[in-house]
Amino acid sequence: MDGWTFEGQPGALGDTTVTLVEGGSFCVCARGGDIVPGGAQGVYHADTRLLSRWELRVDDAPVEALRVLTGEPYHATFVGRAGPRPGRAESSLLVIRDRYVGGGLREDLTLRNLSDEPAGCVVDIHVSSDVADLFEVKAGRVRYVPDVEMTPDRSGLLVFSASRSRGARVVGEPTPFAVPGMLIFRVVVPARGEWTVSLQVNPILEGEESPAWFSTHHPVEHAEPARRRADWARLSPSLSTPDRTLSQVLHRSREDLGALRLFEPDRPDEPPSIAAGAPWFMTLFGRDSLLTSWMALPLDQTLALGTVRRLARLQGRIDDPLTEEEPGKILHELRFGVQTGASPHGGLAYYGSVDSTPLFVMLLGELRRWGVHGEAVEELMPNVDDALAWITRSADPFLFYRRKTDHGLVNQGWKDSFDGVNFADGALARPPIALAEVQGYVYAAYTARAHFAHEAGDQGLEEHWADQATRIREAFNERFWLSDRGYYAIGLDGRGRPIDSLASNMGHCLWTGIVDEDKAEAVAAHLLSPEMFTGYGVRTLASGMGAYNPMSYHNGSVWPHDNAIIAAGLMRYGFTEEARRIAFGLLEAAEVFGWRLPELFCGFGRDEFAWPVPYPTSCSPQAWAAATPIQLVRSLLRFDPWVPRGQIWVAPVGLDNLRITGIPIAGARIDLEVADGGVSVTGVPEGITVHSEPRHPMRAALHRVS
Repeated sequence: MDGWTFEGQPGALGDTTVTLVEGGSFCVCARGGDIVPGGAQGVYHADTRLLSRWELRVDDAPVEALRVLTGEPYHATFVGRAGPRPGRAESSLLVIRDRYVGGGLREDLTLRNLSDEPAGCVVDIHVSSDVADLFEVKAGRVRYVPDVEMTPDRSGLLVFSASRSRGARVVGEPTPFAVPGMLIFRVVVPARGEWTVSLQVNPILEGEESPAWFSTHHPVEHAEPARRRADWARLSPSLSTPDRTLSQVLHRSREDLGALRLFEPDRPDEPPSIAAGAPWFMTLFGRDSLLTSWMALPLDQTLALGTVRRLARLQGRIDDPLTEEEPGKILHELRFGVQTGASPHGGLAYYGSVDSTPLFVMLLGELRRWGVHGEAVEELMPNVDDALAWITRSADPFLFYRRKTDHGLVNQGWKDSFDGVNFADGALARPPIALAEVQGYVYAAYTARAHFAHEAGDQGLEEHWADQATRIREAFNERFWLSDRGYYAIGLDGRGRPIDSLASNMGHCLWTGIVDEDKAEAVAAHLLSPEMFTGYGVRTLASGMGAYNPMSYHNGSVWPHDNAIIAAGLMRYGFTEEARRIAFGLLEAAEVFGWRLPELFCGFGRDEFAWPVPYPTSCSPQAWAAATPIQLVRSLLRFDPWVPRGQIWVAPVGLDNLRITGIPIAGARIDLEVADGGVSVTGVPEGITVHSEPRHPMRAALHRVS
């Protein structure tokens, strides 16, 4: 999930930092609450670092950190103590920093005097900013901006770069005494009493200041993010289970997905889309946002609807080699920073991914299966056909990728690091490349369009897209299958040679149904082999491959979302025990990671280390990792709705004593209970039949709607 024009892994933050997120804003700080200059810490909004320093001093001494209390994803409380008062051996001043992130920052700073005498002190907050673009920080190449000025004014401190037309204003209540780079308060804290100041950091973008979302003029609970979070919690399905791990992990997933939602200020009635993850990807992505909202469907379908609508508005219209835009193509990512030349209102889109476009069509097909209102999907059918037109212009029958200029990403599938696609001997594969999973996505997109045509009563169009699906399926199973090894190549290179490494990508092919039934058992066996399965998840690359490194980004690590898709694919082909092993391995890993699955973790085997080993620069929270537990539960439930056909299939595997209430489907809310080896579903809309067995998987031939 690399950023545009930057190849490699995200900049390191370390495990001594705290990250708070809300929408397109985030804050990375030390565990005591300070933002220390010289690294990646800071307050960010619209891909711009508003503040690169925010350090608290009491009587010119740092505060000793005691504890950080995290609550909502946008809020943390930092508890510390000031140095000892004169004549005392121990400190009597407790320091509490309540911080809220969203559209800037709010911090309520409280000094509590635990002694019987008033405490006089000077409180300083050291402030600075480099107004750096997110990509400059991420790549470790922040440039000195000579015109960043820090100007005291009546309300506090103005930090602004004229050349970049960006900055921030820091205000306080009570109003501080401000000098360039510092806010100063001379304080007397009453005996057994408190002193409090509320500070607010407002972003300035293109010379225009906007208030932080958590205003110091209103109670925190009245802020828009707090109201949205309350609504999100109220409307989300609720889970009841004695399984503490499952309960805690799903609660964390719900919280993180709620914080990663993206709302468009100029479209207040539009459902939200979803950001890819913190800290470097707090923006709309194609592949990431589509897969995340797919996996989150049992929780909320508005995320998927908002995502496809926003991507449709940004769908390619022209040919532009620099951004890799092409008519009908779905974007890779949307950016707002100075380096991209983007407006904070419109953003700049980059289109260098090969899989966003078929995934866009797939998700619309899945939304229709969940019974999202027909008009909501129907209005996007022109975008579906434009997307398919781009695919068919580019695929014959396989869909390849190759960047248009040296500004783009070399690899444009989900393993998009420069070394993410390689041969079994470790040699790098060079584009053009046709990835295995992308052909599966194309197959599923063709199939979805055939279903749309069937619902519209257009038999000719249905047969056309069914034939297209059959054609790519047959070609895929002929060209990608390595019969002497019993698995699928990760891809084909430009000369048509199979890229013969054993990798996790073929698990996605099970998910889409492109795998021939007679090959599925061998695929499942390889995915769960000691070379691939660590005990906590399936590696991206098998341990016997030349490029294998369990500490690499894409060549031996374990990615939760990758495993969720693999588990869903195994369930589709009837490999229930294999899917169950992956699901429960990931849930055990989530417990070790504090109930939150990271973007990825190292691929060491469970026989080597009893605990999963963190990947040092993994994003957290990260959207498709947050959605992974939801998808895992759906797979274990074998929950498969097809509302236009009036059917729901549900046949739990490995779950018991579980009750989920309020699952949104077809405009209703249904309740599902698993107990004593059976399952009951109530509240189902009229005209829908519930089957207590799995839907027969699509295997040997294209499944046509009848």
